[in-house]
Amino acid sequence: MIDIPSHPSPPSTTLLGVRVDLLSQAETLSRIDQIVALHRNTTDIPCRQIVTVNTEFIITAQRNPLFRQCINQATLVVPDGMGVVWGTRYKGEPAPERVTGTDTLAALAPLCAEKGYRLYLLGAAPGVAEATARILQQKHPGLIIAGTYAGSPAPAEEEDILARIREAKADILCVAYGAPAQELWISRNLSRLPVAVAMGVGGAYDFLSGRTPRAPKLMQRLGLEWLYRLYRQPWRIWRMLAIPRFMVLIFLKEQKKKKKQ
Repeated sequence: MIDIPSHPSPPSTTLLGVRVDLLSQAETLSRIDQIVALHRNTTDIPCRQIVTVNTEFIITAQRNPLFRQCINQATLVVPDGMGVVWGTRYKGEPAPERVTGTDTLAALAPLCAEKGYRLYLLGAAPGVAEATARILQQKHPGLIIAGTYAGSPAPAEEEDILARIREAKADILCVAYGAPAQELWISRNLSRLPVAVAMGVGGAYDFLSGRTPRAPKLMQRLGLEWLYRLYRQPWRIWRMLAIPRFMVLIFLKEQKKKKKQ
């Protein structure tokens, strides 16, 4: 993890060996704002990676050391899933709230419009990033979408994608290739990315473009968005099994720690 000058490292905890920063949505946006402003004023500042981690990330990281290393070395690792928030609370080191990729991108749009930051939307199915860009620009006049491109996380496409981003002169890059592909793509290209911040956003474009409906606000506030997604997409049950497995592993680890005390 790289400290942001004049902004100390955020408080954090670890869940099954994976770092989680205990930041709110507002604190996350403030740090992104500072990173972009610093990058614009200092050309030799490298790109910073932001990871929005959920229980599925943490379970995947147990069997994928490269993915775990990628998460733990990111500049910011925010708690995307409610299961992660519950895990931090059980440990007695609570995260303030969920900070999802979708909500962060939605909140970044007005910030970028206000500050003149240039946003690049990479990934998702062809046409989805473009639809998301139109909706965000309609909601936030003045928002500069520096570019959109579907592409893929395949190494053979990297040079072309990097050239597109470089030509667009973007400040913030959002990548929607799904985990762990998007995080590993960013990490692999971090030293070559000509942007201030790069963040994986999963299915954010699908939600923001209306292609996939999101759970009602009440379910989101209650931490039940996963249940709504399961109702809409029953095939996700195999992925959702990461949640109970995660909670059992956290419980067993904390009980083992208490016995040693």
